[in-house]
Parts: sequence; structure tokens; C-alpha cells
Amino acid sequence: MKVLIVRVGAMGDVLHALPAVAALMHERPEWEIDWAVDPRWDGLLMDDQERGPVVNRVHIVPTREWSRAPFSVATVQSVLRLRKKLRAAKYDLVVDMQGTMRSGVIGWMAGGKKFVGYSDPREGAAALLYGQKLQRRGVHVVEQGAALLGEACGVVLTARAFALPKVEWAENWAELEAVVARPLCVLGAGGGWGAKQWPAERYGELAVRLRRMGFDVAVNAPRADDAVAGRVVEASDGAARMIVCNVTGLTALLRRTDLFVGGDTGPTHLAAALAVPVVALFGPTDPARNGPWGPGVCKVLRDSASVTSYKRRAEVDAGLARIAVEDVLEAIEDLR
Repeated sequence: MKVLIVRVGAMGDVLHALPAVAALMHERPEWEIDWAVDPRWDGLLMDDQERGPVVNRVHIVPTREWSRAPFSVATVQSVLRLRKKLRAAKYDLVVDMQGTMRSGVIGWMAGGKKFVGYSDPREGAAALLYGQKLQRRGVHVVEQGAALLGEACGVVLTARAFALPKVEWAENWAELEAVVARPLCVLGAGGGWGAKQWPAERYGELAVRLRRMGFDVAVNAPRADDAVAGRVVEASDGAARMIVCNVTGLTALLRRTDLFVGGDTGPTHLAAALAVPVVALFGPTDPARNGPWGPGVCKVLRDSASVTSYKRRAEVDAGLARIAVEDVLEAIEDLR
């Protein structure tokens, strides 16, 4: 049986799909399970030798390049190359675990014998491309993914913890350069949109307090000019330092992290998957549906004033803004 998973991104969404795929690999180790993913997140699935603990092969989907020039000759050629590779694999089953038009088209291009997705995908038109539509079951997206994939495959699946690839350069970098002292707390101050971001000034104040408690404090940043991380470092008055890395480096760093504090963002979900003690700060998104999932301990803070909404508003959620530094410190003490 050859199965293709389509879950192009983003980081947290890929991580929330992995427990279902890990469960399928455990139940059917003889099957071939491949994944179509954005190149920013392929480090969650494969090492630099193209070996993965959960999937057999990765198909790179360069969505950013396509978006920059959607009608260019280069984009058309890239899409056609991907289509050729997907069709050559001759998949028995393709499962769209994303539910957008983009993921639907990618899954459709694969030309598998059976193409399955949710009956209520994120973008409703995607359902027009599915050969089989399955009802969404479960509360948390991890549960929903296990139910979808299990029903598509005819296998009862229970979400499982999963391993992440190790890459030698990243492990060496984290060990010899990134981690300068323990215990280490990493702050994940970013987020997909402003409403999910706890104020940078609060993170800065938290960093000062954590330093007094004996923590080395680092702020995760995807690039050196990241504005959110820069504001946290500035607000901390030197108590926090910025660490710039891609997802492979971040995975190695978090393996050596003693505490993580962040919002509903990819690094928070990565920390949870790696069993790092996590304090997660939620606002407009519902932690019952999107909260951190993993084998470690996690404390989720969400004020009653927060109203569930996935609209990409720029201003911080009113409930999230009501979470005080003292609330976070109390949650940290509960984890220790």
C-alpha cells in the first residue's frame, strides 16, 4: 500500500498531523508513506540524508516561490515537475490533511487510486476535488487527523508520539554554540498574526524575572531582522538574547531546553512534541482544538475574555492581553 499525505504547512499544522501518520506507520510498517510539504518544514520529516523516522519520502512543494510569480514559466514548470513525480509514484491512497484549495489541487495532481479529505475542509471548494469525503471527528486537530487517516486507510488509529529527525550540524551547533548555560528558557514570541501574540513588553519583563531565577533566556527568531523577537530583546534590557535558526536548528536547540514559553505558534508545538515543559499563552484560538500536543507537561493559560476566532487580526486579543507576567510565573512554578 502506497499512501501520500498532503499537509504542506505550516509548522504547527505539520506537527499536529504527525501523530496520525506515526500511528499508521506503527500499525502498518510494511506500507510506504510519503508526504508533500513546503521546504521550510521538511526538516520535521527528513534529515539531510533523506531519512525519516515517520515517512519514507518527501515531495517538496515550493509554495512561496509559486506565490511570488504564480503565472511565470518557472512556476508552471515547477508545478509540472511535481505532478510528474507524484504520478510516477502511483499512490493507492492520497489523503488531504490540510483542506485548502492548494492542498486539494496537489492531492488531485497525484492521480492516486483514491483521494480522501474532510467533508468540511477549511476551504469548502477543496471538497469538490475529493473522491471520498469523510466527516470530521474529534475535538483536537490531532484527534481529527487520526480519525481521518484511520478511516481513509481502514485502520483504527490512536495518535502516537513521534520521533523527529536528527541532523549532525544542527546538533553540534546547538551543543557548542547556541546553548551557553542551563537551565535554558526559550521564548516563542511570534505567531501567525498579531491577535495571537502576547505583548513583547511582557516577554521582556518575563525574561528579566527568569534571569533572576537563574535561567539563561533566549528568544527564537527565524531571521536576524525579526521584529517581534527584536522588540522582546529590547524590552528585556539585555536579559534575553536572540537565537536565529531554521526548523532543523530549532529542533536541536529545543532538545536542550528546560522551559518554553510561547503562544499558539509552531515553536510552541515543536517544544511540546519534544517533551519540553511548556507554558502556552492562548487568546483567540481554542486550545481544546489547537493546543500543544505531546508527551511532556504543559500549562495552557487562556483568559475568559478571549473569544474563539481564527480571523487574522493585527491587534492583540483582549483576553490574551489580560494575562499578566505573574500569571506566567505562577504557571512556571506549577511545572517545576
